[in-house]
Amino acid sequence: MPTSHLWSWRNQSIRYQQAGDRGPALVLIHGFGASSDHWRKNLDTLAHTHRVYALDLLGFGHSAKPTPGQPLTYTFETWGQQVMDFCRDIVQDKAFLVGNSIGCIVALQGAVTRPQQVQGLVLLNCSLRLLHDRKRQQLPWYNSVGTPIIQALLGIKAIGTLFFKTLATPKTVDRVLRQAYGRKEAVTEELVNLLLGPAQEPGAVDVFLAFVRYSQGPLPEDLLPQVTCPTLVLWGAEDPWEPVALGKVLAAVPSVEHFIPLPGVGHCPQDEAPELVNPILRDWTLQKHGPG
Repeated sequence: MPTSHLWSWRNQSIRYQQAGDRGPALVLIHGFGASSDHWRKNLDTLAHTHRVYALDLLGFGHSAKPTPGQPLTYTFETWGQQVMDFCRDIVQDKAFLVGNSIGCIVALQGAVTRPQQVQGLVLLNCSLRLLHDRKRQQLPWYNSVGTPIIQALLGIKAIGTLFFKTLATPKTVDRVLRQAYGRKEAVTEELVNLLLGPAQEPGAVDVFLAFVRYSQGPLPEDLLPQVTCPTLVLWGAEDPWEPVALGKVLAAVPSVEHFIPLPGVGHCPQDEAPELVNPILRDWTLQKHGPG
């Protein structure tokens, strides 16, 4: 069974889970609004052959949620630094970084910042950041004008808080997950409760609003060409948020060894189809790690 721990990073409490005591190290990085619990179907299985770690990014799960900018900003640079410091302090070894959604951008940022600490990358439905400022500039004005207005409205504390409270209900979370998941049966009451719990903690509203208004920072196409370690990409082919047809452009980057679509699977393959993801993860990372 995975064990839960707390790690102090820059005077902030960071929660992580750990399983397994031998083999190559895997660091699992969740997506937006999720936590290390989103890897609950992977930790035990992968622990048979790996040392597995899953951490809650600053602002998410049961990690600290300081007010944005005091003292840390919620950016991919911050989270990338957090993950690489975690590898240095806790893993104390080179690691494979495994991300889902925005967790992929965090993994990419970490691998670019400290390549000597990263043995390989596995990206699951990498966030393409389709609402990024640079991407909106390529759209017709009538398709791009709405997002900045909405982001400005969410910057008004009362409106933003009301918006968050409207979203942070079991019914709404269930509906959003059923939209994102190809396998609807994977959306359970347990999953909804795991996502909603941290949303009730102090500071969660401010973190949420800071991120939904964050349309800057790196794109995957900025970071991936700088990566020097081997990379594996898995993509749920039924993802409505990050379409596989757009994701396939990443397959052309030299570091990407394989791009594997997963039929019938949506945005969160590790949770929807662990019986597909776990063996691929296990076999590829063992091959890349080599003997010893």
